[in-house]
Formats: sequence, structure tokens, C-alpha cells
Amino acid sequence: MKLKSKIFSLGWSYLMITLASAFYAVGFNWCYKPNDIGFGGITGVGQIINFFLPWAPIGTVVIILNVPLFILGWRLLGGHLLFSSLYAMFISSVFIDLTDSLWTFEAMDPLLACIFGGVLMGASLGMVFRQGATTGGTDLIARLLKLKIGWLPMGNLLMATDLVVIVATALAFGSVYSALYGLVALYIASIVMDRMLYGMDSAKVAYIISDSYRTISDALVRDLDRGVTILQGEGAYSGTEKKVLMCAFKQRQIVPIKKLVKEIDPSAFVIVCDAHEVLGDGFREFRQNDL
Repeated sequence: MKLKSKIFSLGWSYLMITLASAFYAVGFNWCYKPNDIGFGGITGVGQIINFFLPWAPIGTVVIILNVPLFILGWRLLGGHLLFSSLYAMFISSVFIDLTDSLWTFEAMDPLLACIFGGVLMGASLGMVFRQGATTGGTDLIARLLKLKIGWLPMGNLLMATDLVVIVATALAFGSVYSALYGLVALYIASIVMDRMLYGMDSAKVAYIISDSYRTISDALVRDLDRGVTILQGEGAYSGTEKKVLMCAFKQRQIVPIKKLVKEIDPSAFVIVCDAHEVLGDGFREFRQNDL
């Protein structure tokens, strides 16, 4: 049973990588290439080479340039992660050349290209990263840096490593606007990517101060199946002791929780804060080399 579950999980992961790679290729060929918008990473380097050598397909160039990077990452990332990254890099490069040969996309308004290109790239890269892979190039470099700089979000790491390539692309195209539009698209992509990686498991934390704390905590545990921690507090003005309830919950439960608290104690003081990367029972578990 465990073997079947593992095979299904592995198959689902590679299916998601394949779909994400298809979106990646469409986003690049639809929004970036026809509008000469600077693209970061090894794909951006391939874009530069293709500009000077039109006979060199971008996808093929990307595969060739990624070989030394994958050799570098072999020992640091391990076999499984590196193999899935190799697959993602290869299939995304194949899709880039395939979609380019099947369909010629016309240029569009550069600002629209930045917005939609950034969204497609950010979403596709986020999907790939969620499966524990990369598409190679600066994605792989960012993933390696994440091992050393764990507190920095992946979107920021990727944006930093892509800036140099975007500037080089603009120099090759002879247009500063290519770099400026590329920066806009990169910024949008990094926001969407971080939302895919960290926003999908977003949660809330409620701090509740009430004299009816015991009734409220029992109701939260019993009716909403949420864990509650009772903290010791003290009123700064009155000096009286207060019990503070701390409760982490999913976004969809915010209305039922506020309704429950106010029904029990209309004068309860409630603070609701955003929470990310909540680990533990009822949320997600920690994984080795987690993003």
C-alpha cells in the first residue's frame, strides 16, 4: 500500500512539473520573446545567444548551458531533487522549442506582456519549486543559495540572481526599455512565486482576551477542532491578571471563530494576525530541505 502511495505521489509530482513547464514555455514565447523583454536566468542567456545566432534554438542552448550547473549541484541537492530538476529543465526547454516551432506569437503591448508574462512565469516556477525541483539555471543557483540563506524567500533570491542577466539582455538588444520591462516582469514573477510557495498555506493567529476565556477555549476545541494555548497576561493600566488565548487557524475559519467568540463574550478583545509557514498538527509538516 505504501509503495502504491509513493508511486502515485511521484507520478503526481512529475505531472505537475510537466504542466508547469508547459506554462513556463508558453509564458516565455508569448510574452517575452516577441516583445524583446529581458528575461533572467539561463533562459535569458539563451535569448541573447539566439538574438545573435538565430539558428540556435533557445531551449537547446539552455540544456547545454545547464550541464555544468547540474554537475555543481549534484552533491548539494542529492539525487532525487537533482533528477526532478533535470527533468524540469529538460522538459521546459523542449516545450520552449516546440511551442516556438508550432506557433509564432505576435508582439503585444509591453506592459501587458510584463504582467501576464510575470504571472505565468511566477506561477509555473512556484509549481515546480513546490514539487522540490527547479528549472535549472539561476533557479538552481537560487535553490543552492537557499541552503545557506534559509531566511530569504525564494522569490527574492531568484530576483537577485536574475538581475545581471536582464541587464546583459538589454545590452544585447540595445534597449534600456528591455531591461526596465524585464525588471517589472521579474518583480511580478517573484511576488507570484512567493505567493505560490508560502501563501498557499497561509493561516491566521487570533489572540483573544476575555473573562470567559475558559468557555471560549472549550468551544474552539469542541466546535471548530482548533488547538488553543492559554497565555498569562497582565493589564498594564489595571495591573490585573488576564488570560490570553492564542489560536492558529486556516483562513476559511476566520468568520466562524469571530462569530463564536462574540456570541460567548460580546466585549472580548480579539486580535487577528497573518501567519505563514505554520508547522504542526492540523497544518503542514516540516520536510528536509524545505523552502
